[in-house]
Amino acid sequence: MSAQHSPPSPTTATVTVFASPASWIESDAVRQCHQVAALDGMRHVAAMPDLHPGKGAPIGAAMASTVLYPHLVGSDIGCGIAVFPIGLKRAVPERVAARFPDLDRSPDPDDPAWAVEPGEPPAGHVEGLGTVGRGNHFVELARIDTVLAADHAARLGLAAGDLVLIVHSGSRGLGERILRAHTESHGAGPAPDPAGYLARHDEAVRWGALNRRVLAARVAHALGAEPTEPVVDQCHNLVEVRDGGYLHRKGAAPGDGRDVLVAGTRGTPSYLVAGHAGPAANHSVAHGAGRKMSRADALRRGRAKHTVAQLRRTPVGSLVVCGDRQLLFEEAPTAYKRIEQVIADLVAHDLATPVASTVPLVTYKTPDLGPARRDERRRGRR
Repeated sequence: MSAQHSPPSPTTATVTVFASPASWIESDAVRQCHQVAALDGMRHVAAMPDLHPGKGAPIGAAMASTVLYPHLVGSDIGCGIAVFPIGLKRAVPERVAARFPDLDRSPDPDDPAWAVEPGEPPAGHVEGLGTVGRGNHFVELARIDTVLAADHAARLGLAAGDLVLIVHSGSRGLGERILRAHTESHGAGPAPDPAGYLARHDEAVRWGALNRRVLAARVAHALGAEPTEPVVDQCHNLVEVRDGGYLHRKGAAPGDGRDVLVAGTRGTPSYLVAGHAGPAANHSVAHGAGRKMSRADALRRGRAKHTVAQLRRTPVGSLVVCGDRQLLFEEAPTAYKRIEQVIADLVAHDLATPVASTVPLVTYKTPDLGPARRDERRRGRR
């Protein structure tokens, strides 16, 4: 299967979309790729099969340039997905869901989860640490379902039936603060001081990785298990200095010899893959299923097709913890592309090899608070 190439004009870079004709690729997303390709200094834009339109730049793309553009990374610098083994003997979804902590609130000062970071957090930024955020972020208890590459899975210490925590979150307000400081003075233009931006960017990347560890530790303790180190943790919103230039990734994971969890939806499997993407793909792989509906469309269509109860109990039997009804519809499985097609495209273009699939048991989005706890939170804000 050949990728879809767009040759450069005299003033634009090449654009390659690593997707098959069967994949759902919006023309607006491809148009955004070509807009990026026309920026000064751009060398090559590699679009993944989960490509979809973003604010100012496509999501699911790796963009190589001799010029550093902060807006191509966006505000959630350091966002990524980590996989943590968890030693639970049994996992009944209803019981597990009831024991998840409130991940909209930072841990209490005496929470044992803080032990994962005994020192000062990156940039001294404590606001929001240990919280998951909104949008497509989540913490999920999942089961290793099908092992597709036994030797590779064994090297990671994973086997069919094992339970893992999958954490998708980023740098929360820190990355937003960094981007805002740039755009207030320079808009969507390049960074006038690349070294200065990269220093702040690197702190946000480290902060995002720490946040995923704190989140996993909070949930592990709540479920009666000991925290573990992640077997996979790859950031998919970042800049990498490479080949004498800057490789911007927005919703694209490093795929050159890295293990990556490509997230499905709340009601479908996810896939752990071994990435082996080369220069044509800007050394990158997909980071998830990718949206096929805007949030407004998902909300409108979802309310016509689904009830809240249907979205809280998924077709695979898992539970979704989400007290925000609008977010529940916006993040419905039907709002996303088929993860199987995304993985098939990665395989067909020789970008990655599937190692194992995971099936969700409980996916946490926002706390599902009863009336008493909602009143308690309101009092706490006063």
